[in-house]
Amino acid sequence: MFRMRGRAVLDSRVQTVTTKKVDVALLGATGSVGQRYVRMLSRHPYFNLRVVVSRSSVGRRYGEAVRWMIEGRVPDEVAEMKIESINSESIKECKLVFSALPSEAALEAETRLAGEGLMVVSEASAHRMDEDVPLLIPEVNPDHLRLVELQKRRRGWEDGGAIVTTPNCTAVGLDMVLAPLLKVAPVSAIVVNTMQAVSGAGYLGVPSMSILENVIPFVKDEEEKVVRESYKILGRLEGERLVPAFLPMAVSCNRVPTLDGHMESVLVEYKDDVEVEDCVKSLATFEGEPQKLRLPTSPARPIVVRSEQDRPQPRLDRMEGTVPGMSVVVGRVRRGWGKNTVQMTLLSHNTVRGAAGGAILTAELMHAKGLF
Repeated sequence: MFRMRGRAVLDSRVQTVTTKKVDVALLGATGSVGQRYVRMLSRHPYFNLRVVVSRSSVGRRYGEAVRWMIEGRVPDEVAEMKIESINSESIKECKLVFSALPSEAALEAETRLAGEGLMVVSEASAHRMDEDVPLLIPEVNPDHLRLVELQKRRRGWEDGGAIVTTPNCTAVGLDMVLAPLLKVAPVSAIVVNTMQAVSGAGYLGVPSMSILENVIPFVKDEEEKVVRESYKILGRLEGERLVPAFLPMAVSCNRVPTLDGHMESVLVEYKDDVEVEDCVKSLATFEGEPQKLRLPTSPARPIVVRSEQDRPQPRLDRMEGTVPGMSVVVGRVRRGWGKNTVQMTLLSHNTVRGAAGGAILTAELMHAKGLF
């Protein structure tokens, strides 16, 4: 799965990738997203999963405590690990913490750990909108990592700790697609309708009798999160201030009875006429720093454009990518109601690219930039 690289060029510097791995801790290790982390961190070339944390299973072996719900089995090296508490001294011996905690628990725990000198990469919503905390999609806004130094200075975290967040899983797929589309021409409006998999709500999130043979046209707080986070992600840094993008955006979110993979129907209205072919080219050729640096979890093509009339489909396309599940798939790119509109359907794996995989790729980029 992973591709080791000898050297990486960054900001006119050449950084040698060492063979010494960074010890990391995982908070929320037994949940459905935590299991994605465990699987993707197993034998990772940069990171050594040293500590696993779960509030409900402290002291038990991971293999005994976890109800494994994803493909394959628990990696042998993790199955024998003892689950530790969030106050464990072992966490402090790590340089990096991945947090898959619920937002309520994350608010205090992540702040405390960062203040103690640990670098925290979180997918919880607790700190996403803090003005000095990067909300990162590595291909889209890597320059926002400059906020880390501002954060340390403002909060007095002199021991090197900081918090970096990853976005809402729906916003990840959408903003990866919007980033290249915004380069085609100025945009006047965006309309989005989502079809979101049940795994996005967690194992106990949607009762089976509510979702089977049904569509639920409401996902709590999701529409607001997608708009608010997109403005931050697609915004620009002016000195130490992040200026949000302003894109008139209407988002409707629906829960559908698929297991994994969030689909989104998107209409983009430009201020002037555009060619559909130009939009397709911008999507198909899009790449970012992870691809240029050839980071281990980066897919060769972050966006894969399909030409078939009936793709993408969750069951067929959610594991797309040279690193499975890390590419966003776009299809049905076509003219909208006028020459200045383009419509399409996108699919992203919500627990891989939209959660664990996106966070691990973020940490790889931070590693390449020498942030820990």
